[in-house]
Amino acid sequence: MAVRHKLIAREPSAVWVILEDESRYADWVVGTFDSAPGNGRWPELGSSIKYTVRLGPKEFRGRTTVRRLDAPRALELEADGGPLGTARIAIDVRPWGDKTLVILDEHPLRGLGGSLHNTVLEALAQFRHRSMLRRLAEVVEGMPRDAG
Repeated sequence: MAVRHKLIAREPSAVWVILEDESRYADWVVGTFDSAPGNGRWPELGSSIKYTVRLGPKEFRGRTTVRRLDAPRALELEADGGPLGTARIAIDVRPWGDKTLVILDEHPLRGLGGSLHNTVLEALAQFRHRSMLRRLAEVVEGMPRDAG
């Protein structure tokens, strides 16, 4: 189970502005491109977004569905990478003084990702999450102060 955290130098409402904006998904989620609305209104329970996942020269269509929403504190998603399988991604947003502590917890659920899960893939997930949280912080911290 890959768990990472990052302290973001903005208030939780600013972080939530980005999490609620499906058009910004590819800006902070490593490996995704061309995010587009799927079903429902993001991030309502059961809503989804579509995107392309690139692994080297290969491209896969993916879909992420909201499985749990406790705005503005928690968002749990199920990412479906097609042949790569599915994963649970939990994002916990906590006030931390005048900043926000974001905790990202991901683990495979079904398919190839679950059956091949091992310490090497866990290490790669940790690297990916570090990059993802860094990118999220850059997007949030780069917003005008009145946007969040």
